[in-house]
Amino acid sequence: MSGTVSAHSDSSRDFEDHKQRQAEMDPYQSRKPSLDRIQSKNSQTNANIIGEPRNVAEAEIEESGRGQNEAGEKNTAGPPPGSGFHPSDFPDGGLQAWLVVFGGWCGLFCTFGFINCIGVFQEYYLRGPLSDYSASTVSWITSMEVWGLVFFGLIFGRVFDVYGPRWMLVIGTVVYIFGLMMTSLCSEYWQFFLAQGVCAAIAASAVFNACMTSIFSWFFKKRAAALGIMVSGSSLGGVVMPIMIQKLIPKIGFPWTMRAVAFVYLGLLAMSCVTIKTRLPPRPKPLVVADYLAGFKEPAFALTLAGNFLFFWGMFIPFNYIILQAQQAGMDPTLVEYLLPIINAVSIFGRIIPGIVADKVGRYNTVVIITTLSAVVTFAVWIPSNNSPAALIVFAILFGFASGGVISISPSLIAQISDIRQIGNRNGIAFVAMSFGGLTGSPIAGAIVSRQNGDFLGLQLFCGVAMTCSVFVYVAARWVQVGMKMTKI
Repeated sequence: MSGTVSAHSDSSRDFEDHKQRQAEMDPYQSRKPSLDRIQSKNSQTNANIIGEPRNVAEAEIEESGRGQNEAGEKNTAGPPPGSGFHPSDFPDGGLQAWLVVFGGWCGLFCTFGFINCIGVFQEYYLRGPLSDYSASTVSWITSMEVWGLVFFGLIFGRVFDVYGPRWMLVIGTVVYIFGLMMTSLCSEYWQFFLAQGVCAAIAASAVFNACMTSIFSWFFKKRAAALGIMVSGSSLGGVVMPIMIQKLIPKIGFPWTMRAVAFVYLGLLAMSCVTIKTRLPPRPKPLVVADYLAGFKEPAFALTLAGNFLFFWGMFIPFNYIILQAQQAGMDPTLVEYLLPIINAVSIFGRIIPGIVADKVGRYNTVVIITTLSAVVTFAVWIPSNNSPAALIVFAILFGFASGGVISISPSLIAQISDIRQIGNRNGIAFVAMSFGGLTGSPIAGAIVSRQNGDFLGLQLFCGVAMTCSVFVYVAARWVQVGMKMTKI
């Protein structure tokens, strides 16, 4: 009997020793749920984890790293290594990470790259099927396209957080191609508005947001650089597609040109559907309105949104009207059709180089510099051009570089000041601010031109003032974080 009891006692001790060793090896998975916190080995991190805990794992991520450092200063919350959210957990490279960049590049070639062609459609519609309408009225089609692409990030950002990118990409691709095919059949204003300005724009937004948001879970230190490379796809799309569209319309007509565009996009978006994944699993949760409003209590977030709105208020005006201005200035028609490709070709470098610089010197520092450059180019080159063809080409080159940097860096600003677990939701809110800038800027500019009997000075002033205001707001967003210290931010 005593031998049996001794064996049972030894077995119990062995079992308890096994449980203790397992707990030491894996403190997160082996223990029962509790609200106890396990401190991270790294007392301070750069990961922006600030949300309320919703379960044990998230509670531990929120609390790990708190306490005091050797200097007696309170540490900020940070995720523990191995949680998936710690800076060391981000691959910052590797085959799958760069495949996501490639898939996003294809997606942005087809979505934002198409937006970069809006000047071609504005000119064609005014010259052809919608010649009875004013420039301001026609610009609502292209402005709705810009607005829809960006605004519906408010919805698709949450869809991404809850379900991931797969179905957003698949369904978005199918509906987007359908919208482009329907545009090829249009002949009336309301038809163009619904097919191109609504249907295609909403579907493109699903693809665009899946591409933009997926990349954040793969890159941390190189985030702005990776975004710059991916967003350069929209620049190349803005180079290739305007030339393709303008060359094909006289030869095969507008309907078959749009179908050709749709087939090209179908092939590229198929690659996006195959390569884009998120590293972090979806997190289903109920809809809480407070999640959308919480960011507005943070001065840096609210000011960044205001800066995005003001810059986008002016940014698309040159894309929409530079072709019309060049035609009015008497520029060689052969050269006119290359103005948009010039802007977009230069913006390839404008989207990659500032992204690399931003990771080195700070993203807010970089965005202040390039928004300032955009405003200076508008006032110092575009306005004094007096419709000179040579000056317009110089402006296209300089503006393409400067404005391209803002497009690639602005999402990384939001990621820098946001909880990575809510990145879809927070970027969606930021895209809403951009969308209303893109929606209203061009129609206001068109109304100014009509009011001034075709003179572009008022339009140019409006564009420059909007961008200048964005500079001051971005400076304020930087100031509320670090003051006026010369530091990386």
